[in-house]
Amino acid sequence: MSQRDQDIYTSGPLRSLLAEETVALAPELQRCAGTHALLLSAAREDVPPVLPLLANWTRLNIDGGAYAGDVRASGHDPLPFVDDAFDLVLLRHALEVSTAPHELLEEASRVLAPGGVLALTGLHPFSAWLPWMVWRTGGRTPAVHSPILLERWVRRIELDIERVERVGQLWPSAYAGLHAAHAFGGGYLLIARKRRRMATPIRLKPKPAPAPVNVGLAPGVRRSAAS
Repeated sequence: MSQRDQDIYTSGPLRSLLAEETVALAPELQRCAGTHALLLSAAREDVPPVLPLLANWTRLNIDGGAYAGDVRASGHDPLPFVDDAFDLVLLRHALEVSTAPHELLEEASRVLAPGGVLALTGLHPFSAWLPWMVWRTGGRTPAVHSPILLERWVRRIELDIERVERVGQLWPSAYAGLHAAHAFGGGYLLIARKRRRMATPIRLKPKPAPAPVNVGLAPGVRRSAAS
């Protein structure tokens, strides 16, 4: 997707959809706790949700095939973070503009700490938003992914799916609805949690039993001498 096409994520309808996704994600994300979270978005200047238990955000957006924001890196390289770095990873339409969406999802799982939450949103392929996107991008079909396909990808990378739901307005609109969830909404959300690693049991060495202690007179001591 070209830079011109990515500018569509700053349009009124898609900004409204992002706001509705934030409302729908709020109940789960408000419970996320930890020290660091990662927001990776298709929209420039995207603002992460305010979470009382998770205040430190790293913000990235995909800009012409590269990562921009708090850190700049090539979009063809792995995410520039160590393993298990974040307690929450939020992908907002990032898979739609990534040149390698499956690899990006694997990278999101890699930098997610065990027990952490992965939340991702995107346009639903079977909605009225897809023809609108084709029209707005001059006939180019956006790289939207079915939630069913994403569920398969997610289950292969040590994540357990907790919630999948359609959200947003039925038709593209600059008006953000009060009720984010909609059975035929133009967007979807998926929430998953990374499995905690099994603790390796330690083989304990048998502790030698102490020698029995005889309670009484020391050897060679006569009873009359101790009295």
